[in-house]
Amino acid sequence: MVKGTTSFGKRGKGRTHIRCRRCGRHSYHIRKKKCAFCGYGEDSKIRKYDWMPYR
Repeated sequence: MVKGTTSFGKRGKGRTHIRCRRCGRHSYHIRKKKCAFCGYGEDSKIRKYDWMPYR
C-alpha cells in the first residue's frame, strides 16, 4: 500500500463541522450535533473553563 499521493486522494470528501447557530463559529459537529467551541446541543450553558484566557 502506498502512503503517498494516492492515499491522500481519498481524504476530505465529507465535512464534519458547520457554522454554529449560537456562537457563529465553524465548530458545530454534524454527526455529534454539538458545538466544539460553545457546547451548543449538549447544554444550555455556554461551555467555559477556568483555564480559558477569555470569556
